[in-house]
Amino acid sequence: MSLQKYVSEILEDIKINGLSAVKKYSQKFDDYQGEITLSKEEWNIESDIPQSDKETIKQIIKRLQDYHSKQKTEDIMYENEYGSIYGLIKVPIDRIGIYVPGGKPLPSSLLMVAVPAQIAGVKDIIITSSPKEGKVNPYIIYIAKELGISEIYKVGGIQAIAAMTYGIGMKKVDKIFGPGNQYVNEAKRQVFGDVGIDSLAGPSEVCVIADETADKDYVLNDLLSQLEHGAESKAFLVTTSKQIYDYCQKEGIDRYFCKDIFECADKANEIAPEHLEILTKEPELILSLIRNAGAVYLGEYTPVPAADYFLGVNHVLPTGKAARFSSVLNLNDFVKYMTVAKVTKEEFLKERYLGIRMAEIEGMLQHKKSMEVRK
Repeated sequence: MSLQKYVSEILEDIKINGLSAVKKYSQKFDDYQGEITLSKEEWNIESDIPQSDKETIKQIIKRLQDYHSKQKTEDIMYENEYGSIYGLIKVPIDRIGIYVPGGKPLPSSLLMVAVPAQIAGVKDIIITSSPKEGKVNPYIIYIAKELGISEIYKVGGIQAIAAMTYGIGMKKVDKIFGPGNQYVNEAKRQVFGDVGIDSLAGPSEVCVIADETADKDYVLNDLLSQLEHGAESKAFLVTTSKQIYDYCQKEGIDRYFCKDIFECADKANEIAPEHLEILTKEPELILSLIRNAGAVYLGEYTPVPAADYFLGVNHVLPTGKAARFSSVLNLNDFVKYMTVAKVTKEEFLKERYLGIRMAEIEGMLQHKKSMEVRK
């Protein structure tokens, strides 16, 4: 059976049979038979988290808040020469769901979504995560408490996406965020339209542009760090240094030797990587040549893992060449934009001939009459 059909049948089963189907698949895939909501006792995880880790999490939250708060923009409202008012205003999404994989918990991914969502003004945030041995990872619970998120559901996989979309065992959400395996990705793809989604994240990727000034050990370890995500992860070296090219001859690393830095930039744009490190003498100069990358990290003290965890920049990035047309997760992902217009009689009567003629061109006679009837 194809992945598409397999996921479709599960989604349809859950849509029809509700919570009983969600629990059935939780038992099948996660060996969990209990309630999907956390009990009062399960929120008490303070003793499970070392104090030093609590402080680490608080500092990371602060850095994320500092960075993302600078992305705030003002609404656009202006008055023209006729006294008419035009504008573009943003409205936060009402309710979002954050999917946090439970097999290999990723608390950092929860931080990367929840913090900017709150800054953007989202008031209603829920978390779903697969239980491991019947429990949600305590770090996920601690972060939720620290951020004031009061809804966590012990459900993962396809069934979590269905529950959030259709409102099963919980109030349905307006948009789903968070990475998952191929089944979660396919479920997100299929429910799109009934609910918004952030993206269809693929295997993690890194590309390093390096010249002869780069430290070969920095380059190699940065490439290998991305391969740690799994067998499908990708690492690309684009370099003008024969020494670094030879040094990084390791399984899983795709290497490209270029004649100059311009060729390196062209190759990086072709790869359109999720993460791009520039380890060269003057990395800022190369930045102006880069068009396709989810994130760009300049210099030898900006490795991808630092950005993944503590710099404060977001690590939710487009993969699979999607950087050609997609962006890093930012405050705009959590808001909707609405056009606003209030037109004066003077402007309408003077300029309506434009609309009347376009209605005639399109054969929309009632559109034309709507404009003509006004006096």
